Amino acid sequence: MRNARLLQISFAARPTACPARRARRGAAGVAFALALALAASASASASAAAAVVPAPVGDTPIPAIQGRGAVSPMVGRRVTTRGAVTRATSNGFFLQDIVGDGDPRTSDAVFVYTGAAPVVQAGQCVRVDARVVEFDVGAAGNADTAAHTVTELHGATAIEVLGDGCVVRPVDLALPLRAGDDMERFEGMLVTLRGPLTVQQNYFLGRFGELTLAAGGRVETPTNRLRPGAAARALAAANARRSLLLDDGDARQHPSPAPYLGEGGTVRDGDTAADITGVVDYGLAAASASGAGAWKIHPTHGVRFARANPRTAVPAPVGGTVKIVAANVENFFSTLADGVQPCAPRHLPADCRGARSVREFALQRAKIVAELAAIDADVVGLMEIENNGATALGALVEALNARAGAAVYAQVADPAEGAGTDAIKVALLYKPARVRPVGAARSDVDAIHDRPPLAQAFETVDGGPDGAASAATGRDGSRDRRVRLNVIVGHFKSRRCAGAVGSEADQGDLQGCWNHRRVLQAQALRRFAAAVQRRSGIADTLLVGDFNAYAREDPVVDLADHGFADQLGRFDADGYSFVFDGAAGRIDQVFASASLAARVTGATVWHVNADEPSLLDYAFASRAPACAGCGPDPQAPTPTPWRASDHDPVVVGVQAPR
Repeated sequence: MRNARLLQISFAARPTACPARRARRGAAGVAFALALALAASASASASAAAAVVPAPVGDTPIPAIQGRGAVSPMVGRRVTTRGAVTRATSNGFFLQDIVGDGDPRTSDAVFVYTGAAPVVQAGQCVRVDARVVEFDVGAAGNADTAAHTVTELHGATAIEVLGDGCVVRPVDLALPLRAGDDMERFEGMLVTLRGPLTVQQNYFLGRFGELTLAAGGRVETPTNRLRPGAAARALAAANARRSLLLDDGDARQHPSPAPYLGEGGTVRDGDTAADITGVVDYGLAAASASGAGAWKIHPTHGVRFARANPRTAVPAPVGGTVKIVAANVENFFSTLADGVQPCAPRHLPADCRGARSVREFALQRAKIVAELAAIDADVVGLMEIENNGATALGALVEALNARAGAAVYAQVADPAEGAGTDAIKVALLYKPARVRPVGAARSDVDAIHDRPPLAQAFETVDGGPDGAASAATGRDGSRDRRVRLNVIVGHFKSRRCAGAVGSEADQGDLQGCWNHRRVLQAQALRRFAAAVQRRSGIADTLLVGDFNAYAREDPVVDLADHGFADQLGRFDADGYSFVFDGAAGRIDQVFASASLAARVTGATVWHVNADEPSLLDYAFASRAPACAGCGPDPQAPTPTPWRASDHDPVVVGVQAPR
């Protein structure tokens, strides 16, 4: 072919696992170094094996290298092959047989690892002499990634550019895949993925330049819709068949500017793209090298997203006389996590979980204030406040009042029973001009709670005769029109598996770890609510908070089956407050006692946080550092409420008695 040129490339010994690719997904520190050391050991063995295998004579077609199975039949052998470069990345390139072998069971493409920016470009015909390896994108012991190794060519001794203008026609690919089918047969190949495709998760956009996409609309967490068990697992499998990752193809972390951002400097979960042409790859779907992997596509053309899920300046109206909000504020700590200052409960720097600098703290507080000011609730239940008495909560109230007006909000003091021994606690704010506390606050001392629930009775300041005993009749016989209710804020045990054994371990029913403990916490919460009702003399009760359980999981069902009606299920059946692992569901809940449910006028979730990329949050580590050649800072000069937390706030309205 014309313009043929031979490029002799010398490579130093390298581990079988690609350092640049692993660095993109690998854990930091010791775990990352250990993973590389293990990979290097594997490389030495592979090199020794290759030394005794004679190189084949003539070119080996790429489909023959890939083979019909998940693992190449030529692992460890040196091969010479040729094809068209379809996409170059920061550490290699994808090479595809121009014609293919016509066998749908074999891939016609392979990734050639170069360790740095390659010397070839898309559209060139290239001949390569290299060693065949199966690359595991995860850490040693990761069973998921070990079962999905990627066939690659490493240690190329020669890359010969045979000519330009080599074009490969992309294969049409539509999701979902059929049950039992696999993306393995498309590994490395140029495809056109048919749209529309919906953004499911953007958490890793700022760090890895990556989005989770799916065909067929939003992916819902299975146990948000179905009871745990076989049906939920079947839905999870169906969701996986219609999902994959969109990657920017750059192995470096924190790209700047971040890719795919559109109007408002964001791309929201729920936004959509049309057809995407690119090459199929496999990689980690989490930040840890021990996490699960997923199939992905590296686009060969620009991808633009339509704002199918627009922002709203305020939550949808909920009506009623009193508005209550429950908001997880994602570790609001006034003590900086700078590695020096200690935090409860152990009084160690490691227990500090929030902002790491004064700048981060100021941004975090400003974003939370912007969120709460826009909601303008009469009663505010908060989760993940630093458990340091009135200090952190007071700093938030001070900033909120600086925006809303002097003394607009007041905080409920920690009850006599205390706020527990966890590093975070729940808290309550209220508007003194609208409601006033009735009696003292209480917390549940049951040892089953990690963070004791907090209860406070409130009544509206106007609407009835002073001193009326209930929402019935006053001493003068007039109807008492005040809202009087108990608000109880809870925060159940996390789904993370650290320390979980026996019945608290993951049972494989999609409820995560510590489900048994969360059920016991729900039962304790019911007992506590009954005690609060007796003490306050007020039957009307709202349970709000982060229950760490989706809408059809055991703890939520326990509450709903024992006298507390699920108000989000009633008013917003398709609602979600949290996005995790490419699926949306609600773990932030609101329940009403039977006496109150008929006067709940609305309940909604304001999608101000969960749909936004984490690069918009307060943590500077979630995005690229500022530099002369970097993209613009994703934070606006005036802090906005977008991504004030990783949870969406839940808003509920309650009507006065008639």
